[in-house]
Amino acid sequence: MMSTSHAVKSPACAARWPVDAPTHTATLSARHGRLWRGGRGVAPCSVRAAGSSNTIGCLEAEPWGAAAPAPALPLRGLHVAAPAPGDDALAVPSEQRVHDVVLKQAALAAAAPRTARIEPVPMDGGLKAAFHRCGEVCQEYAKTFYLATQLMTPERRRAIWAIYVWCRRTDELVDGPNASHISAVALDRWESRLEDIFAGRPYDMLDAALSDTVANFPVDIQPFRDMIEGMRMDLKKSRYRSFDELYLYCYYVAGTVGLMSVPVMGISPDSRAATETVYKGALALGLANQLTNILRDVGEEYVISNRQKGRIYLPQDELEMAGLSDADILDGRVTDEWRSFMRGQITRARAFFRQAEEGATELNQESRWPVWASLLLYQQILDEIEANDYNNFTRRAYVPKTKKLMALPKAYLISLVQAERQRHYSSLT
Repeated sequence: MMSTSHAVKSPACAARWPVDAPTHTATLSARHGRLWRGGRGVAPCSVRAAGSSNTIGCLEAEPWGAAAPAPALPLRGLHVAAPAPGDDALAVPSEQRVHDVVLKQAALAAAAPRTARIEPVPMDGGLKAAFHRCGEVCQEYAKTFYLATQLMTPERRRAIWAIYVWCRRTDELVDGPNASHISAVALDRWESRLEDIFAGRPYDMLDAALSDTVANFPVDIQPFRDMIEGMRMDLKKSRYRSFDELYLYCYYVAGTVGLMSVPVMGISPDSRAATETVYKGALALGLANQLTNILRDVGEEYVISNRQKGRIYLPQDELEMAGLSDADILDGRVTDEWRSFMRGQITRARAFFRQAEEGATELNQESRWPVWASLLLYQQILDEIEANDYNNFTRRAYVPKTKKLMALPKAYLISLVQAERQRHYSSLT
């Protein structure tokens, strides 16, 4: 239930190189513009797989020394491998395939006790520094989200920061300054490194923060693997024939963030909802944020950035039904056909936001604030697209800072009201 923004100019290397304040902020789930946007003064950097000199990413950190190893952990999870393109499993609709993953994630979480608080775990100086660094990265590039995490317990807050940083590093593999050098082999190495993190063998301090997180929360490895699968799709796929195909991509690069986050944010002990409802809401928030980012960034990502890459993240069959083509998008023409097409896309995104609200209501009280902040802020982006008469080619749907700040107290009030209602209903049963 976080948000992720795609960087046109990568703000990478925040773990080592000082950078100026970014020009944009984002709330931690969706990928185009994926979680992390903006940044100046970027220095060259790399992240290398353990035992390898091959560059595989950004946000570099010092290797995790043998003097402070993380405890060895069993690999968690259900490991539901996503079928590769060409498999017979592709005959199954994407929504059903993702639903199966959600059910398994919910079952894993349901086996863990619901508790309002996580007992503090003593940390050595190395881990404290690792989590502090994760917090700095989050504060630098997702200011609104970072502020909204301050009501969470320290244990949950640190864990969310660690997940944020891993997602950011993963995104930078295909959209950072070294993206042109990234291959499928590099992503395979990154996945191998992920398995080491879950096994308690972190390569650097940022890995160590995530390794500690999965040791203390019932976080499963599958959503992390699926996010890497989304990066593989970006290497080989530039068109999406239908929303079914786009749905799967949005799950990989954004819906997964929600599934990663629920075990950390926690479900309220007063909640009477099924665990599955909460996970469906988390998935829906990721999908909604991703679809919103896609619509917001048509001009910036498609017309400007992706002309050379050739990526268009819109359902081709729906474009054709609206009487539109790739040429219309690349030419940036706002026509009646385009307005009609955009209305339909916005309606779909808002439907996912409504589903996300159902899940957000059931989270622990201190975890609701950042989720509701994301819900409110991203829906304002859709409002701005409409206010711009659907011209997302030359006019960016920008939410002013004052509106962002105003959304925080509103989100906080909603979380308090929901908590009071849950306590009331719980007292009646």
